[in-house]
Amino acid sequence: MAFFVPSHSRPERYVTSNVENMTTSATAHTGSEGAIKAGDNVTDRLLAANRRYAEAFEDPGMDARPVLRVAVVACMDARLDLHEALGLELGDCHTIRNAGGVVTDDVIRSLTISQRKLGTRSVVLIHHTNCGLESLTEDFRSELEMEVGQRPAWAVESFRDVDQDVRQSMQRVRTSPFLLHTDDVRGFVFDVRTGLLREVDPA
Repeated sequence: MAFFVPSHSRPERYVTSNVENMTTSATAHTGSEGAIKAGDNVTDRLLAANRRYAEAFEDPGMDARPVLRVAVVACMDARLDLHEALGLELGDCHTIRNAGGVVTDDVIRSLTISQRKLGTRSVVLIHHTNCGLESLTEDFRSELEMEVGQRPAWAVESFRDVDQDVRQSMQRVRTSPFLLHTDDVRGFVFDVRTGLLREVDPA
């Protein structure tokens, strides 16, 4: 999970364009420019992209407080380009991502710091269609225990109904005693095929 102010603006998207081309899925365009080839080191490619990015980088002169005073909690899925999808610019928001975009104790930790020390007031929760957590169960923890000899302390947080899981995440935010602002908490499902957000009724 990461807690950060966006590190690049829309006009200079060197790193993003390279990351989008890096895929290990069966749909990779073998032989196309930017595709992963045998012997390639992904981290080295990211570093090369960063050097190109840094050449044109200018200090924006802003502090760590998000301009829009909003924190976005979303899945780590590589198909979600949150800043592009939401029309966000450098410094607009805090972005907190994990597997499934579920509200865990560590997400509450980040939101608490975001609100109490960095001034955010609104929370936007984003799950998405065709999420990998829909195909997992808590049996995954047992499988790991059999493989490595230690049972994970964390829950998988898998789900079958994405809307209900968004509602659960909203409820976890709204009932947390650590958060100062729980009146503007809204949840959405991002459609990976259309790019559209659908709001989930919290009722």
